[in-house]
Amino acid sequence: MEGKIVYFEKPGVDNTEEVFRIAKSRAKELGIDKIVVSSTRGDTAVKAVEFFKGMKVIVVSYVTGMKERDIQPFTEENRRKVESGGAVIVTAAHAFAGVSRAIRQKFDTITIVEIIAQTLRNFGQGMKVVCEISLMAADAGQVRTDEEIIVLGGTGRGVDTAVVLQPVDSQRFFDLRIKEILCKPRL
Repeated sequence: MEGKIVYFEKPGVDNTEEVFRIAKSRAKELGIDKIVVSSTRGDTAVKAVEFFKGMKVIVVSYVTGMKERDIQPFTEENRRKVESGGAVIVTAAHAFAGVSRAIRQKFDTITIVEIIAQTLRNFGQGMKVVCEISLMAADAGQVRTDEEIIVLGGTGRGVDTAVVLQPVDSQRFFDLRIKEILCKPRL
């Protein structure tokens, strides 16, 4: 089998529309109807809901207090737009952070989970994100582990990475399978 990977010159939000186009095209080819997308404030999520109309969109955001205590960056306005568009929002602790991050901060040390996250970042921040949010979506019961999905993640704002993967819940992380890399920044 031959496939195509699109490489972007730079990471970031400027790649979002092209990532959407690439993901939708490959989803149609493979008969995949679930798109999982990362979104911090909800801007990317709102765009994804519109672009992937007719498909199941699962948006993964992170917990209140992640960047600033008691602050949830996913705006209420974007939450209403995303949910009224039929998408599901999973708000959860990062699969590669949570208590591990607390240990790092408290004891000034590194944990195994952070080594895994950093290793994935060797392929780009977006590659770490797609793996992580697929775990979070599976843990929340929003994706099945017996079907392939397309997952979109990014570096900072927007999305710049798309993969086809076989999701697993976080306790089975080492069974996660990235089947295809559709696009990513060339770092």
